[in-house]
Amino acid sequence: MTKTIIATGASSGIGFEAIKQLLAQNVQRYKFILGVRDVAAAQAAYDVLDFDKARLVDILPLELSDMNGVKMFAGKVLEMLGDGQSLNYLMLNAARTHPADGPGPNGSKWCETYIVNHLSQHYLVHLLRPKLVESSSRLVFVSSGAVRVVKDTNSLTSILKANSGADGKVVYPASKLAALFSTHWWRRTLAGKCTVVAVSPGLIPDTGIARGLGGSMDLPPEIMKDAKSPAVGGASVLAAFTRSDFPEDPDRIFLTSWGEWWGSDMIANSLDKELQNEWSPSKEDIEREEGVV
Repeated sequence: MTKTIIATGASSGIGFEAIKQLLAQNVQRYKFILGVRDVAAAQAAYDVLDFDKARLVDILPLELSDMNGVKMFAGKVLEMLGDGQSLNYLMLNAARTHPADGPGPNGSKWCETYIVNHLSQHYLVHLLRPKLVESSSRLVFVSSGAVRVVKDTNSLTSILKANSGADGKVVYPASKLAALFSTHWWRRTLAGKCTVVAVSPGLIPDTGIARGLGGSMDLPPEIMKDAKSPAVGGASVLAAFTRSDFPEDPDRIFLTSWGEWWGSDMIANSLDKELQNEWSPSKEDIEREEGVV
């Protein structure tokens, strides 16, 4: 049976490597619907891969800083799936590291990095929710160990607001923590209906994620020694597609690049349910605040 994967952030880097590895294997057949910013560049990247072209790869435009574009993408996805086709996996991987040094996109009060890394993808889950529930889907949120550097959760709003002036090295982990709050919220909200997993691909310097940091992560040698290649990072993400050995503690949904389920103590700053609720706005609230038509 062919399984369908919807993915963001799959035109390059870790996401591209994950899809590339699925295209290369012969055990399970997949159909892919990929949302990308640059359709032509993504299409060119996939065209040169050697894979069975019967494995359909549909590439659709998706600008995650534009909520109206997110809504259009979701509508097209649901139209393509129709009534008879399941949505087996949703991989939310898109991310950026740019500083909050300008106005929010389309008049938003939030910086673009926050909208791309969290709010738009959270909104996408809302839009696809009926199909996800119908399909008993698995949602794979690509997270980061960087969430642990955020010690003061009360500072998130001031960091993630548009034009806050916060550096990308501060905005990125703050936005990924907000996304992890959302991951927990969806795990609770969809309990018994869908499987929700957060996964870290590990430290992958050789991707476009460093563009917002001036092209370099500029990390000390003791940290860089743990760096992995995009191919290894893609394989780490794919592990979250198949793992079924979930811990008894339902809060332990974070799979590391070493294949371990982090203990609650390691993600303690993401376990406050009030904060999970706060950073997981409703579909209606997002549409009202972001001016979705």
